[in-house]
Amino acid sequence: MAGLRCVVAVPAKNEEGRIGSCLRALAAQSVGRESFEVIVVADACNDATEATALATARELGLRLAVIAGPGTGSGGARRAGMDAAAERLLSSGRPDGLLATTDADTCPAPDWLERQLAHLHNGAKVIAGLIELESEEERQLPASVLRRREADAELRLAGVRALDPSAAHHHAAGASLGMTAAVYRQVGGLEPLAALEDEAFAARLQTHEIQVLRASDVRVRTSARADGRAGRGLSVDLAVSQWAASRRYLADAFTTQQLRAEKDATVSVVIPAKRCAETIAGVITRTVGPLRDAGLVDELLVIDANSDDGTAGVARDAGAIVCQQDEIAPEFGPALGKGDAMWRALSASSGEIVCFLDGDTEDPDGRHLRGLLGPLLCHPEVQLVKGAFERPLRWGERMLEGEGGRVTELMARPLLNFHEPRLAGFSQPLAGEFAGRRPLLEALPFPVGYGVEIAVLIDALRLVGLDALAECDLGSRQNRHQPLRALGEMAYAVLAAVERRVGERSPARGHYMRPWEDYAVTRIPVEERPPLTSVAQQVA
Repeated sequence: MAGLRCVVAVPAKNEEGRIGSCLRALAAQSVGRESFEVIVVADACNDATEATALATARELGLRLAVIAGPGTGSGGARRAGMDAAAERLLSSGRPDGLLATTDADTCPAPDWLERQLAHLHNGAKVIAGLIELESEEERQLPASVLRRREADAELRLAGVRALDPSAAHHHAAGASLGMTAAVYRQVGGLEPLAALEDEAFAARLQTHEIQVLRASDVRVRTSARADGRAGRGLSVDLAVSQWAASRRYLADAFTTQQLRAEKDATVSVVIPAKRCAETIAGVITRTVGPLRDAGLVDELLVIDANSDDGTAGVARDAGAIVCQQDEIAPEFGPALGKGDAMWRALSASSGEIVCFLDGDTEDPDGRHLRGLLGPLLCHPEVQLVKGAFERPLRWGERMLEGEGGRVTELMARPLLNFHEPRLAGFSQPLAGEFAGRRPLLEALPFPVGYGVEIAVLIDALRLVGLDALAECDLGSRQNRHQPLRALGEMAYAVLAAVERRVGERSPARGHYMRPWEDYAVTRIPVEERPPLTSVAQQVA
């Protein structure tokens, strides 16, 4: 078609509520509707995205084609749309025509295409537009989120300008990206990643020494929603920022008097303990005792792992009910680890809120428990609270700040950033001290070993959503530090729990080789106990 100057690719997954606004913004382009076409990629949609797009296009007289996406994420959908757009331009004899892409939740400015065409005419090969948040949605964001976003933008712009001093902004995102069809084909197209495909494409352009013009006169407004369809990108960044602003608490913000006034549920405190005779009494008397005396704790259980150092007797003398872990749910055989003890304790306890505390804390403090219970008692929408501590590493007579939590930093945090970035805002995802509402906890499977903490966090996210999860800063604490080789085995259990949840390999048996012991192979417990609700149903 002689008048065709550009084709716009729009990936869309379940966007029936937003695709209409995007198409109306495109129909209002100043270049005229006869000069461009739109390709919407309906990517495994199970709503009315396709029907809405077609109806809107008919209403506006917009030249539109809808194609099916591969259903593999935003990168695959965008790749399909951009491939089709490039083919359309090339087959029409327009290798220098504009191949543009935006998102289904984004509204380009009326001169979006006109300005990109002008930049191509002036010699640009790739144009990245300025991306602003939709005004009304932006006004609803917490001030802390906006400040964090501005600070991040400054850092990113500094990095971009180190390579391109003329850059007007730092954006190079799929919400506003344009190039010639010839350049798109030259670099081999866009890599069909599940998310962040635009960042990978920018890196590909750099490899081919093709400069991106970051133009401030090419503008779009995109949604500030935190529930985007992609597993990475703006919506996830906003979700984590909003979570941090509303669901991170300080233990000192909750007083005993306030919690007594808010208490509307029974509370069980559970302390799994293995050889904790030297510390368990302090945890009971100093952490739990003040709140139990105030009527905030209805039940205190110590679940002993058959300790041979008198832990059970010390705990009983301090006022706890002591249960041996193997005697709870004996039909499942001997307990296989800490997670197994916690799962069994859940069935043995009765509180509507269950709080797990560690028994080896050397510096117990009442705010540890106040901080775990506070968000649950004061905010009914919160379902799970993870504790967070400053954990210095004791090195002889020295205390090394920020050096504790080695498995968290070397295994858990990288895994979450890679597989479940909505949880990347948790400072201590492996904290063994957490509290939750019984219906949620009983709906979760429990790995029997050290994978329990990260598994509970991931499964709770998927069951109740990020806004129902909280983290509370409980101050500082000291507990036993494990030898490095023991941490490797703990990390293996964490890895196994995450792998099981992201659809990758799930080891049926946790074989772990110890080269320092003449290549002996030990077994790391990686089994999981089923949700208690399913066990109850089987019994019924």
